[in-house]
Parts: sequence; structure tokens; C-alpha cells
Amino acid sequence: MILSCIAAVAENRVIGYHNKLPWKLSEDLKRFKKLTVGHPIIMGRKTFESIGNPLSNRTSIVVTRNTGFSAFGAVVVNSFPDAIRHANDVTQDADELFESFVIGGAAIFQEALSLCERLYLTRIHAVVEGDIFFPEIKMNEWHIRQKEFYPADKKNDYPTTFAVYERVKPPLKH
Repeated sequence: MILSCIAAVAENRVIGYHNKLPWKLSEDLKRFKKLTVGHPIIMGRKTFESIGNPLSNRTSIVVTRNTGFSAFGAVVVNSFPDAIRHANDVTQDADELFESFVIGGAAIFQEALSLCERLYLTRIHAVVEGDIFFPEIKMNEWHIRQKEFYPADKKNDYPTTFAVYERVKPPLKH
């Protein structure tokens, strides 16, 4: 299984504000859906609650320390390693090397970053007010595989670059 992180990140590393996305980026949402449909997605409880429901055509795996938490239509686990095990179970029968996506929030990204083989980042070309931040990335550990620029328009608040990074050296075992 390939473990990947996917996030929209402002120049100041902001990824959220008051448990919501602090921007409207239609192209980013289309890209997110295109990449993640059919794959397991791993998220923290607050991210799940901000979305409000499991995303269609994806196995939603919610990580929380709250042992009493339940989420209709999602798999709830109590640790990130449990989330990875469940994603591996979901993808085990695939004929090809399968990809699972970590979609947030900050604590889950922090835990996942050393294990991910790929980063799908929407680089937002703006400094944005926020209270949730993407972890620092050691860029010398990654090489860019693909990038594509999108200007701001009436459906996209800021200009963005869609970038795909691959790890230079193998990640830690998951």
C-alpha cells in the first residue's frame, strides 16, 4: 500500500480556521475528489466532524482517542497505526499497488508525514489567517514529480499550484 498525504496549504502553512477551510477553491475540491474516490481516507475526528459525514465511494477511517466516539458509515479507530492496519486490510485484495490518503488534521498529518511516500499539496499562493497548520516539511526529503498552476477566479479565492512530491528515500515502515 502507498500511503499519501493530501492537503491544501497556504504560504504560512495554514490548513484550517475554526475547524473549517479558510478559502473556497473549487479546482482543489475537484482534484481531491478525483484522487481519493475509490481509496481509503484517514482523518482525525475533528476533520470528520468538519466534513459532517463519510465521503461517498471512499472508506472513511476516523482516528480518535475518544473510545466512545462513533461515526455512522465510517470506521473508527483509536490510533494512527490502527488506521494504517485497517487501510491495509481494505486494500489487500487489490490487483495493483493501492493508495490510501491521509486528509487531516494537523496532528494526523504530523504522525503520518514520516510514513508517507507521496504528498499531494495544493500550494495556495497567499498568507491566510488560520489556527490549524500543516507540519514543517523537510523539502530535501522530497522531489517534485508534477506541478500545475491555477489562477484565482470567481470559483477559486487564490492562485494555487497543484504539486505532487515523492519521497527521495524510502519512508519508515508502516
